Amino acid sequence: MKPKTNFTEFTKKVYSAVKRIRKGRVVTYKDIAKAIGITNAYRAVGNALNKNTDYAIPCHRIIKSDMSVGGFRKGISKKTALLRSEGIVIKNGKVVIKGKL
Repeated sequence: MKPKTNFTEFTKKVYSAVKRIRKGRVVTYKDIAKAIGITNAYRAVGNALNKNTDYAIPCHRIIKSDMSVGGFRKGISKKTALLRSEGIVIKNGKVVIKGKL
C-alpha cells in the first residue's frame, strides 16, 4: 500500500513532532499536542496517529497521560513488544518511566 501523502497541516505537524522522539523514549499524546501548540488536541493527535502507515513515524512511542500504553493500529501487544525492544519498561500495562520530547 502506497503511503498517503495528502495530509492535513495538523497531521503533518503531529508526524513531524513524533519523528523527533528518540528510540527508547516515550511521550504522551498530550505532550505532542503541546509541542505543536494545540494543548487540548490530544485526542486529535491519537486520531492522526491511527492513520499512520509510514514506518518512519514511530507512533508506538506515544502513550496515554496515565502512563498506560494506549492504542496502536497493529494492536497493543505489538506496541508493547516494540516499546520493550527499545528498552522501555512496562509493568501491568503501564510505562515505568517516560522521556521528553
